[in-house]
Amino acid sequence: MQTGMHLERERCVRAVQSKDARFDGWFFTAVLTTRIYCRPSCPVVPPKPENMTFYPSAAACQQAGFRACKRCRPDTSPGSPEWNQRADLVARGMRLIADGVVDREGVPGLAARLGYSTRQVERQLLAELGAGPLALARAQRAQTARLLVETTPLPMAEIAFAAGFSSIRTFNDTVREVFALSPSELRSRVPRRSVPSTAPSATPGTLSLRLPFRAPLNPDNLFGHLAATAVPGVEEWRDGAYRRTLCLPYGHGIVALTPRPDHIACRLTLSDLRDLTVAISRCRRLLDLDADPVAVDGQLRTDPLLAPLVDKAPGRRVPRTVDEAEFAVRAVLGQQVSTAAARTHAARLVTAHGKPVDDPEGGLTHLFPAPEALAGLDPERLAMPRTRRATFTTLVGRLADGTLHLGVESDWAQSRAQLLSLPGFGPWTVDVIAMRALGDPDAFLATDLGIRRAAQELGLPSTPAALTARAAAWRPWRAYAVQYLWATDSHPINFLPV
Repeated sequence: MQTGMHLERERCVRAVQSKDARFDGWFFTAVLTTRIYCRPSCPVVPPKPENMTFYPSAAACQQAGFRACKRCRPDTSPGSPEWNQRADLVARGMRLIADGVVDREGVPGLAARLGYSTRQVERQLLAELGAGPLALARAQRAQTARLLVETTPLPMAEIAFAAGFSSIRTFNDTVREVFALSPSELRSRVPRRSVPSTAPSATPGTLSLRLPFRAPLNPDNLFGHLAATAVPGVEEWRDGAYRRTLCLPYGHGIVALTPRPDHIACRLTLSDLRDLTVAISRCRRLLDLDADPVAVDGQLRTDPLLAPLVDKAPGRRVPRTVDEAEFAVRAVLGQQVSTAAARTHAARLVTAHGKPVDDPEGGLTHLFPAPEALAGLDPERLAMPRTRRATFTTLVGRLADGTLHLGVESDWAQSRAQLLSLPGFGPWTVDVIAMRALGDPDAFLATDLGIRRAAQELGLPSTPAALTARAAAWRPWRAYAVQYLWATDSHPINFLPV
């Protein structure tokens, strides 16, 4: 076991011996005798404890000379929930790496976004993860390459380019080193029916994927919320799937996400395949798929008044966003108005300022407008009170000129302070942005009327101060408590659409 990795050897051994899938993505088991690394739930006979060593990342395993197991495919396990519950340098760095920043901007770009020197970033990632940013990005490229090799008929040269490799030789060498198979051997192992035909697709650039998650997952509030608040033209619920447009670094995309018992079916159409890794990362973040529901629900069950809600429908996730700036704009549009009114306001902005897109498979028409496109609009044309117009124009102005940045690398406390300094931003708006855009798992909407009403019905304190005091026992998962409290209402956000 590596020192400084925060891995408890005895606990890891027990998880491997019991094939406990809850720990997939938390750590990886490297077998000294075979030089193979696995997920904890690998179906093969567990190795002897003395032959096990543990690493906190696939990249660390690869860097130490271990190859990915061909049975359990550790590269396809859910991501570690650690990076979604922390806002320190390492966690923010991991979120940026997952968003493809190292491939696009290099390690200096990663460090600049984090506000640290390159040496500091490399040192901290290496200390906690056993691998630096380049190795972590390389592991991610290998995973993307395998996905494309096994699920598409694309030529290998196109796959290498889409996965972010600098050359076909580097692509071949990396795949062979990580998976002990050449790219063509990887493809030959997939049943023929699983690989799409080489005939032209009705929708070019479309891929069908399976997004794993830790069970349990309750899709009701997750998809119910996204469907009920969907902005026409940008989002829709169609044929059992939540669909939306995506603004990505190299182009745009459309995704359809469908809940299944053991995975989320993901159908992605991309204008540029180099955006695949980023699109997957943002979809996982949108649906909170890397959460640890056992830890969350276990903590919330310690409150006897909250426990029945958790027991009734465990595994609720926090519906998040694919674009932090977009969500902040929508939060302002939704201040003190109904869900329907907020959708109407947003739809008008989309029609007037969003970039048009084609959607042969549905009714999506636009990308949500970027802050730069909204910064120049005439405030008098906004159908809202004058004070909210000022709030809106100030927000989009700050987002457009870069004085306010909301992204996966945001420091939650700093972003909260910046938002609170803007006119018209009170606790509710800041907390809902912290919860759904910034991803703070402990954000709590103590002033929300729905939360206060639910608290009163359950016998919890209903005044914001008293409820906040009671909710201290739910930390660090108060954002999930919000989902359980909201679920006591009959609002459409709490029900899977039919």
